[in-house]
Amino acid sequence: MPFGFFKKIAERFLGKPVDWDDLEELLIRADLGVPTTNAILDTLRKREGPLTADSVIGVAREEILRVLPRDNPPLHPLPNRPRVILIIGVNGTGKTTTAAKLAHALLARRHTVLLAAADTFRAAAIEQLATWADRLGVEMIRGQYGADPAALCHDAWQSASRRNTEFLICDTAGRLHTKDNLMQELSKVKRALAKLDPTAPHECLLVIDATTGSNALVQAREFHKAAGLTGLVLTKLDGSGKGGVAVSIQRELGLPVRFIGTGEKAGDLAPFEPNAFVEQML
Repeated sequence: MPFGFFKKIAERFLGKPVDWDDLEELLIRADLGVPTTNAILDTLRKREGPLTADSVIGVAREEILRVLPRDNPPLHPLPNRPRVILIIGVNGTGKTTTAAKLAHALLARRHTVLLAAADTFRAAAIEQLATWADRLGVEMIRGQYGADPAALCHDAWQSASRRNTEFLICDTAGRLHTKDNLMQELSKVKRALAKLDPTAPHECLLVIDATTGSNALVQAREFHKAAGLTGLVLTKLDGSGKGGVAVSIQRELGLPVRFIGTGEKAGDLAPFEPNAFVEQML
């Protein structure tokens, strides 16, 4: 249960009148965002008769599902060139583990994968990804600490192309979205890849921690400006994370959650499924 939002509604209002201020606070605290909160409240206010916990939950469920996209197409290889997946985000969200899990998922579908250790700043980041690569049995392109990540991704693309590898997954360094120089470096990585394939990177996935709350929306705004995101990976849903911020990000930026992470094992990554996600809120 990622954040038990519906359970809190049932506990708060079961058998008693709904308090509008209390309900609004509960919706906001679930990180659903002001627009989604207002949409739920407006729909409820238009209903006739007394409100119950069940009716509040029903309307909230319908509004959340209305915002979340119904389709989440799987990743497919491209003809004659590698499909490039850029993994980005702030420090500590689980980017390197996510890159490895994604490689594992693609390998399970019998695709070929090359990993690029483009996090050349964090101590032991290259060794961490190398450990995963050895465990998964995939090749990895690595450089020296302090090396230019854009040049490394450029070299990794060329290597993937020579080997006819279907997917290239680039693990980048964690960076604060408030640091302009680091965000510009991310843009440089994209430009380096685009010189080899004008359509690359084909996926730019922002890894966000479900426990971050509303600050994840701020992160998504800035990373989207710098890198042109295609989607999100929501991690740490096995803990006390809320996850409702996925709704506010989708509503404001149109960025869908593509995958969810629920643990530390290689198989603990799953395609995002809206109905299952909403049911987990119960």
